[in-house]
Amino acid sequence: MNTMIEDLGAGRRARTRTLAEARADAHARADVRVEAMPYLPASSSPYAPVGVDTSRIVWAETVGGPGYTHATLARGTRIRFEDTDGHACAHVVVFNADRHGERLNLADTQKVPWQAYLGAGHPLLSGDGRVLATVAADTSTRHDALCGVTTLAANRRRYGAGEAHSATPAGRELLRLAAAKEGLGARDLPPSVSFFKGVRVEPDGALEWTGSAGPGVTVDLIAEMPITILVANAPHPLDPEDSYRSTPLRIHAWTAEPSSDRDPWWSGSPERARAYANTQQYLTARGIR
Repeated sequence: MNTMIEDLGAGRRARTRTLAEARADAHARADVRVEAMPYLPASSSPYAPVGVDTSRIVWAETVGGPGYTHATLARGTRIRFEDTDGHACAHVVVFNADRHGERLNLADTQKVPWQAYLGAGHPLLSGDGRVLATVAADTSTRHDALCGVTTLAANRRRYGAGEAHSATPAGRELLRLAAAKEGLGARDLPPSVSFFKGVRVEPDGALEWTGSAGPGVTVDLIAEMPITILVANAPHPLDPEDSYRSTPLRIHAWTAEPSSDRDPWWSGSPERARAYANTQQYLTARGIR
């Protein structure tokens, strides 16, 4: 494989020896399509969600397995993750886009709704008790808010390498790259939630791996405030497969509406109601509708 990469690199260099050749080579790549790529403009995505006006799509991308991405999105944006082949795992971190010090807090995300397992109607809370996003729809039901993401040291022990640009990158290393693109560092990264790979807690406290729900399942989030979102697509820490296996993750986001008191999750418990009211007060005070 290394020889093939070297041969391809040598061929590319042969085509770009001069400025004119380099420019021609770059122009020739304008219409190249690969499996993992962002679609620009987003409305041109060949996988646009059924029933969504393509003019409303603001982000469309297929993230490689493994791979990472990031975006800053307006309040009310609806984000859909799709596990295309059944072996994606979306490790997600969310920040207040206007104040990155406010970020996903997994303890509050489980404590406020009195539920450790993510599913439709589940709020993703910050440490300030505000709702960053809500899980609006879910056809997978296999998720995890307990284990976090794989690390460099763990991947080195298991696969021999875990650096971001290795063949077996750790999820945290990919999140660090995504964070850097948004001006954030490793110390800014809290524990992430993981979509499409499930974990349950046994009565004795042991963690039970429930794995994937299969290909084609989706999870939708609603941004309840302007958010910055980081995504790493990499195997889950408890994945029992001997080999490193990660398949593409598809993402679409489109302009929509934030949730409101007409949605049942706002009144699911007094704690939820307070969290959404706290979020609304914060936004109103800043003139964000």
